[in-house]
Amino acid sequence: MTQQHSLPEEPQKEPSGTDSAPGTPKPAQRSFLGFTSFSIRNLLRSKEPHMSLSLRTVDGINEVGEVKVSCLQMEGESEDKTPPEHKCPALCDCLHGSVHDRENSPMMRAVLCAQVCKVYRFQMEDQRWLLVREQMSETPLSFSLPKQLLSMLMNEHTSRVQELKKLGDLSPHWDGLRHDVINHCNHLIGSYQETLAKLDKLSVLSCFKSSTSKSDRHLQFVPTNLHSQRMEVTCPDSTGMWYDVITFGAPADHHQAFKHGGLKKLLSKHTNRRDSFVSYSQDESSRARDLLASVAQLQPLVFGHAEELLSVSLELNTSRLLQVLDSLAQQTEQFVHTLKDELVKSALLAIHNQYSTQCSNSSHVHSNGLICDNLPANQEGQPSLHDVEYDEEEWASLSVCDRAWANVAKSLNCIIAMVDRIKEQENRPQELTSSEQQEVTGNTNSENTGGISASASSSAASWQEQLLPLVVTFRDCVREAMGKARAAMTFVVLQGAVASTVTQGPVQLVQRRHAVFSQAKLLVYKSDEVGMLEDMEVGVDDLGRVAFTVTEAKTEQLDDLLPTLHGTWGSLVVKVPLPPEMFALLPQELKEGSLIQIHPVLFNIGINQQQSLAERFGDSSLQERLNQQSCERLKAYCNTLRDRLPEMAGVQSLSDLLSSLDCSIDTRKRKNVKVLWIAAMVCRKVNGVRLTSCKSAKDRTAMSVTLEQCVLLRERHTLSQQHFSTALDCMRREGCRMENVQKNVGNRKFAFSSVQLLTFPKLYRPPDGSYG
Repeated sequence: MTQQHSLPEEPQKEPSGTDSAPGTPKPAQRSFLGFTSFSIRNLLRSKEPHMSLSLRTVDGINEVGEVKVSCLQMEGESEDKTPPEHKCPALCDCLHGSVHDRENSPMMRAVLCAQVCKVYRFQMEDQRWLLVREQMSETPLSFSLPKQLLSMLMNEHTSRVQELKKLGDLSPHWDGLRHDVINHCNHLIGSYQETLAKLDKLSVLSCFKSSTSKSDRHLQFVPTNLHSQRMEVTCPDSTGMWYDVITFGAPADHHQAFKHGGLKKLLSKHTNRRDSFVSYSQDESSRARDLLASVAQLQPLVFGHAEELLSVSLELNTSRLLQVLDSLAQQTEQFVHTLKDELVKSALLAIHNQYSTQCSNSSHVHSNGLICDNLPANQEGQPSLHDVEYDEEEWASLSVCDRAWANVAKSLNCIIAMVDRIKEQENRPQELTSSEQQEVTGNTNSENTGGISASASSSAASWQEQLLPLVVTFRDCVREAMGKARAAMTFVVLQGAVASTVTQGPVQLVQRRHAVFSQAKLLVYKSDEVGMLEDMEVGVDDLGRVAFTVTEAKTEQLDDLLPTLHGTWGSLVVKVPLPPEMFALLPQELKEGSLIQIHPVLFNIGINQQQSLAERFGDSSLQERLNQQSCERLKAYCNTLRDRLPEMAGVQSLSDLLSSLDCSIDTRKRKNVKVLWIAAMVCRKVNGVRLTSCKSAKDRTAMSVTLEQCVLLRERHTLSQQHFSTALDCMRREGCRMENVQKNVGNRKFAFSSVQLLTFPKLYRPPDGSYG
């Protein structure tokens, strides 16, 4: 670390004729005399009380003076038994070494960039000193993860389109549904391709989206003003401790804005249409596709063996006939076993129920212009199940679909019986008695719709003539079973595709939800920010379906240390690679790939004048509901944690904090920022991840983060109470958050007015001169 100084000349007086406003200080005219530099570490280690340094001109050639730099002995430090010349350098080296090692580790260089650092020294209650280092960093993940999400969504929709096209010819209604889904997916794919191409270009130049770009259409998937803020504290009696918080602008779609509300309100308008469709999980849809593929593969094999049986019957070779019959029986058994899946039965019943409830509905216009009734109409290859009259009891017991599978087995048994009879006749040639012929005919008619047309005498007809009607009936039964199974599985695939696309709302709404999730507070209750809060609520819910897993990095190259996104929408997994030495320290369960589930909670308290108006004359029920729900979730998570980790039961004050949080929410006090403070304390107690957000993560977020840092210094590191306000003002005036304002809007002023600040809680007001 180096420090640079320069000495100014004496201020030059302005000419007497210069006009200036009364009371306005006249600016001093200064010129640069010279500069010098020195190492603070050398100063602290020096045994001399001061260092003499030469000032040089800018070109470094001429000496223009001398300056002396002294090491000030702080009051109270002399009481420490450790000599100052030993203690101070140790304090500096400890902080420098710990930070230097972490910042230069491959992991930190992979996920953090563009660091801004500030160093403070604050007095403790025992008159000793805290060394505090504040660091704010950007991250390439701001662009990396959104680009991965866009690629994943495009691949998912492309695969869905291809799967639906493979379904072949469908009935008009089902084909209309397929066209709706394909049209929906193609719109999203085209939009996401355009967005991804733009992000690819921008990510080369920067990994930061400023608050002034929050409404940019091409940047809607990128989080606004995302930073990692870390405070490292070094005390005389302990090594460095650090506290992290992630700050980001409200994850909301500022491009589409909030004229018609946020995601929560917009999605609620489409619940009625979602209710008219059967929802199937991704696993069920995948199983349906596998069943369709298996059945499509097995049916030709079954038919092939049946045709081969007829061909072999011309050879009059019983051993060959039995061999083919055995292959036919094995393939048929596999075919029936595949079809007798509970998913097939439930889907057939769902089709029947949907027909029963929709038979009086009006027609529907699909995206391809087709107008059809909301009924699964009949078409070859897609049988309409309501054409056959079955009573409700039969449907309830699923005997209809069971009958289809049973008919296949019974028709096969008739073929086996006939082959056995042929074999018996071959071994003992004689005519069938009339009673035997009647028995065979009666059994066949009772077990199959097609019946069996047996010849009066085996000697009067060939083997093929005896087997042909049985094989024809067998194939008809297989087609019927195949039709029902294909209809059921097509229904599952279509319903799953519809539920994942068109029933989620228009393309713009789905895109808004994806964008908010990609970005996933101190919002206030005015119209726009209510919409942001509604967006945020849905984004947090979606985040709860994301899991993490830890892997061992192949190399320590930066690209190999970046997290990657896998899975599909609704079941995403983020893989976080770690260097081998860090991976080796993990529990065995995590090494083996166990998923780490997320339990996100959202607490919101508005703090400005708009919130004051909302609390007095408006409706703040959304904020109250969110805080209450989050409190319940947080308590449930902490209880689960205590159950799984008994040692957590002894964490001091955790139960008290949860009770205090519950009480603070129930009191419904205006601008009760205590809710945020307690929630943050609970989060840190259970080693959670802290995130703080407002509309742009610039002004109100700065007030919140700096306040939390100073509270931590006071509560955990005995920051002197009389220096609390000084430390708070110092961080707000000169700290990293002021640099954040500068990089976002180009000036060093928080965007608050004097009138607005009168409505702020006192601890959320910036120092004079830092706003305007």
